[in-house]
Amino acid sequence: MAEPAAATVVITTHNALPWIERCLESVRGTWTVVVDNDSADDTVAFVRERFPDVRVVEQANRGLAAGWKRGLEEAPDARWVLILNADAWLARDALARMVAIGDAHPEVAVVAPRLLNVDGTLQRSVRGFPTRWRLATEYFYLRKLGPRTELLNAFYGAGFDHASEREVECVMGACLLVRRAAIDEVGPPDTSFFLFSEEVDWCYRFAQGGWKTLFTPEAECVHVGGASHGGRLYRDNLRGHLRFFLKHHGPEEAERARSMLRTAIVLRGRIVRGQKGAMYRDAGRWLGTGDVRSLIER
Repeated sequence: MAEPAAATVVITTHNALPWIERCLESVRGTWTVVVDNDSADDTVAFVRERFPDVRVVEQANRGLAAGWKRGLEEAPDARWVLILNADAWLARDALARMVAIGDAHPEVAVVAPRLLNVDGTLQRSVRGFPTRWRLATEYFYLRKLGPRTELLNAFYGAGFDHASEREVECVMGACLLVRRAAIDEVGPPDTSFFLFSEEVDWCYRFAQGGWKTLFTPEAECVHVGGASHGGRLYRDNLRGHLRFFLKHHGPEEAERARSMLRTAIVLRGRIVRGQKGAMYRDAGRWLGTGDVRSLIER
């Protein structure tokens, strides 16, 4: 029996026409599936015409994790699967470098490259698993009191130098090389997460199963960031936090997280003016309209 390929690529699209060409060019030559979540632009037609070797699957927009899961089902067997955002593209030989690094570390489930902004500057991508304290440091702006301290910056990894290869808790999901054997053991992405926290949940489950996530600066990926939603889905970000807490820490801890988040965001709404302040006030009101279970299902 032939050895499985080193890697396949899974890309989920939703109105991705401005970036998908550069994304797909960066993985040309590697078997790729594009799962389109009901794009209203010409993404599907463009991919089929410009990249005839790419497998395209269309489905209703059930979220990013659902796109990843469908892509994993469609992709042929390989040791690794590259999960790549439609608004991201690999630099040079990043995929080969990540595969080599992953193969050298059999305990690693996820290999994540250094992310760059379009202008070439660093995009901080290392994260810590959510806890109430870590959420408080972000949503009450406590991290601003000690921007270089790990105690106040563990959630968004502000103290991480992104210059050395090391084990981390979790990373942004823009570009993840994931070991198939780890997926087979832990399971695919949880499709109940629509857009935010799906990679946090997956990394957490890998960690619970004894696997590691490895950040490496030896491979790089450019990421536009927020391109599919433009920051408009603030409630969904909060909903992702609540879903994670309910799933992994139970209803009582999830309710404590909801109460803390509501207090912080109501305060933000009183301090911040303009469109962002209105967003905070809307989110604060929403967090007060029900318990965690009801909020995550809306």
